[in-house]
Amino acid sequence: MKKCKNYLTKCEQIEKNKAYDLEEAVALVKKVATAKFDETIELHIKLGVDSRHADQQVRGAIVLPHGTGKTRRVLAFAKGEKAKEAEAAGAEFVGAEEYMEKIQKENWFDFDVVVATPDMMGVVGRIGKILGPRGLMPNPKSGTVSMEIGKAVEEIKAGKVEYRLDKSNIIHVSVGKASFSEEQLSANISTLLDAIKKAKPAAAKGQYFKSLSLTSTMSPGIKLSVAKL
Repeated sequence: MKKCKNYLTKCEQIEKNKAYDLEEAVALVKKVATAKFDETIELHIKLGVDSRHADQQVRGAIVLPHGTGKTRRVLAFAKGEKAKEAEAAGAEFVGAEEYMEKIQKENWFDFDVVVATPDMMGVVGRIGKILGPRGLMPNPKSGTVSMEIGKAVEEIKAGKVEYRLDKSNIIHVSVGKASFSEEQLSANISTLLDAIKKAKPAAAKGQYFKSLSLTSTMSPGIKLSVAKL
C-alpha cells in the first residue's frame, strides 16, 4: 500500500498531458527518484519506422560522455595476443571453448556483455541460441565483434551502450543514475539522440521521432517534447 501511495504521489508531480523540454524532464526525473537505492534513468524512444523491414532497422552503439553509472562485466572470446589485449583492457573473463562449455553445461551468466574477435565467432555461434534471446550475442554493428578487442572492452567499461529497436519500434536505453547531475544526464541524452538521428534509415518516411519518455526505476514516465528536441 505504501508503494502505491508513493507512486501516486510521483504521478501527481508529473503533468499527464504535458510534453516537457529536456532540462525540465531531467530535473523532474531526479526529483521523483526517491528510492533508497540509486535508481537507473532510462530513455524510451518510439520511432516512425517498421522494424519488420530490413531496410528500416535502427541499431548501433555509442559511448555516453558520462557513462551509465553501472559497472559492466565483460566476457571476451579471444586467444593468444588478443586474449592478453582483452585482459589488459579490463575484461573480467577471457577465454574460448571453456567459456562456451560453461555457458552450455552450467547455464553460467555472470557477465553483462560479450565481445569476440572475428575468428572466435565459430565458437560463439555454437551458443548463439542461448546468447541471442538474452541480447548477449556479439555483433559487428554494435562493435562487439572486432579485431580491436582491447578498444571494444575499454569503450564498454567507459559507458558504451547499444541501442536497437524492439518489436514495437521502441528503443530502450539506460542513460545514467539518479545520482548523476542534471548536466551529466542531459549530455548523455543529447549524445544518444544525436546518434539515433544519424542512424535514421533512408527508407524511413514521415516523422522519425514519434515519442520520447524519461523514467527512473520506480517512477512513471515523463513525456519529452519531440518538437523541442
